[in-house]
Amino acid sequence: MTDDERFSMLHGFMPIPIGPYANPELQAKWPKDVIFGAGYVAGVPRLGIPSQRATDASLGVTNPFGIRKGDTATALPAGLAIGATFNPDLAFAGAKLVASEARAKGFNVLLGGGINLVRDPRNGRNFEYISEDPLLSGVMGAAAVRGAQSAGVVSTVKHFSLNSNETNRHTWNAEIDDEAHRESDLLAFQIAIERGRPGSVMCAYNIVNGEKACGNDHLINTVLKRDWRYKGWVMSDWGAVSGADFAIKGLDQQAGEQLDKQIWFDAPLKAKLADGSLSRERLSDMVRRILRSMKASGLVDAAPAPAVDMDAHAQIARQVAQQGIVLLKNDGNALPLAANVASVAVIGRNAHVGVLSGGGSSQGLPPRGWAASVPVGGGEGSIGAWRIERWFAGAPLAALKEALPKAHVGFDPGLYPQDAAALAARSDVVIVFVSKYEAEGFDSPDLSLPGGQDAIIEATVAANPNTIVVLETGNPVAMPWLAKVKAVVAAWYPGQEGAAAIADVLTGKVNPSGRLPVSFPATTETLPRPTIPSYGTPEHTHVTVRMNEGSDVGYRWNARQGIKPLFSFGHGLSYTSFTAQKLKTDGTEASLTVRNTGDRAGATVAQLYLVSRNGQAMRRLVGFQRVELAPGTEKVIEMTIEPRLLADWNGAGWTIAKGDYRFALGESAEALSTPVTVSLKERVWQD
Repeated sequence: MTDDERFSMLHGFMPIPIGPYANPELQAKWPKDVIFGAGYVAGVPRLGIPSQRATDASLGVTNPFGIRKGDTATALPAGLAIGATFNPDLAFAGAKLVASEARAKGFNVLLGGGINLVRDPRNGRNFEYISEDPLLSGVMGAAAVRGAQSAGVVSTVKHFSLNSNETNRHTWNAEIDDEAHRESDLLAFQIAIERGRPGSVMCAYNIVNGEKACGNDHLINTVLKRDWRYKGWVMSDWGAVSGADFAIKGLDQQAGEQLDKQIWFDAPLKAKLADGSLSRERLSDMVRRILRSMKASGLVDAAPAPAVDMDAHAQIARQVAQQGIVLLKNDGNALPLAANVASVAVIGRNAHVGVLSGGGSSQGLPPRGWAASVPVGGGEGSIGAWRIERWFAGAPLAALKEALPKAHVGFDPGLYPQDAAALAARSDVVIVFVSKYEAEGFDSPDLSLPGGQDAIIEATVAANPNTIVVLETGNPVAMPWLAKVKAVVAAWYPGQEGAAAIADVLTGKVNPSGRLPVSFPATTETLPRPTIPSYGTPEHTHVTVRMNEGSDVGYRWNARQGIKPLFSFGHGLSYTSFTAQKLKTDGTEASLTVRNTGDRAGATVAQLYLVSRNGQAMRRLVGFQRVELAPGTEKVIEMTIEPRLLADWNGAGWTIAKGDYRFALGESAEALSTPVTVSLKERVWQD
């Protein structure tokens, strides 16, 4: 390769007509294989190297601003809903679905794979991520990467690392000890990379311990490339590069170059090669990593993309929604709805229109389109134009009418408490749909439901105690009315088939099996940071935030502090009942027996926790498995325990200390069985 050919592969632009690329004359000069989307990096036709054509695809192939006229794609439920399934096979299927559609549209790089842990339940981008737990996020993320790359595209994992809030995300300096980082967020990435083998890792906007994540020598060169021996390439997030020296610090490719102050990986990087500050060996390494992943993922000499079955994909989206819905509360068996229920009141904003989705670069445009678009406005934020509520077509009201043909199903939009109460009073059962919009670039100040929705619930439950609440949210929310309502269902952002999936669960056609991938706090006062640092300040305000929870994220923090959450990680109810017992473990492998003791077929998630080490109480999920059982049947489950979850990072490797380790089965991170004690020998190893 010539040097010009090498450098052409190290930077690319976002082919959307914004900024300098809004000029039609400039667009006319674009290569013929450019597709409107997230990214384009030129190929080298002389050598048979194809261009890289990237699409945002966390939850489906996106079509930003609808720029590709009439181009739609299957829209999956939120990442948290996928995490709530605890089903790696379904994560694989969902990602393969997205990648297949992307490839059919001409894309070959998938910008999905959100692995960041949920450190703050107010983070506006949590809905894209999987969980607060490194094992669950790593295992599910790895399955998604494998699924995507099985379709012949490159998949990323992102955002490396500690992109835990959207507030001042470009100037947020996350401070954390290396030990704590290695045992939490980095462990999630490590598991996902080891088991999924993504072609690329996308670095983050934020700062980590004083260095920009995309120019962080320790994160990229030491952790990722030296310790983990990662062979793929590191691409920047769009607008996350601020110097040519980022290449020396480990970054291999500048993406979305027009969002940076200049194209650092062209003339400025060539100058560094000329003056010797960038070695020729490093230049070759950057290109080799890109070519290696393109070849490994099938981009070179790729066959024509196979046709996609959109009906089959819709069924996968529905299955993810079904398995990801979590039944949080069900007093008196209020659910499933009785087959002979005479009248049902459906109350809530847009329950007659569609289901809510999350905003930003993961925004989907499903085949049936957006049933409603409501501009929220972004103030002075740089991506305020993206802040538009999109409601996917397919209304819960219509789905419930179809599922309950013998019942009278009435509707009230939930604008006024008096009107909602009046309908509730003359109905047998009330289902209140509440929602909270989250979007990239914006955090929520607290966990409250906006728009007076709590008052609507209070009014309906006062008029009719048989009130059920369905949450369409991208995060945990506060529930001041929890003790008064009969049932609560977390549907997350349920995707294009969400309305049907919600009706399936409410009516008992599907037995709920989702488990919480995040803890629901009782109050923000119990969080490591009760308020979001620098919230409300102008964008790009510099803020240094000490991650004082360290590796104890979410339920681990609660266990360490003795905090009782509203609902714990791993919690989820069913219409049947299960027992998990006969735990046997040697600290490396574990077996247990799960039995369906109820009268309905259903699924549960066997969860295994480390609860103490040499007398020190702690809480770590070390194994899980989803299992489906017919009534009265049982199954022996076997798990392999991830050893790093028993260990500490000692600065150079992992150490399992000699001593007694106690393990317990859990219905959640709080509801635990009698522990089993195992004595382990000391073990020391490197990654």
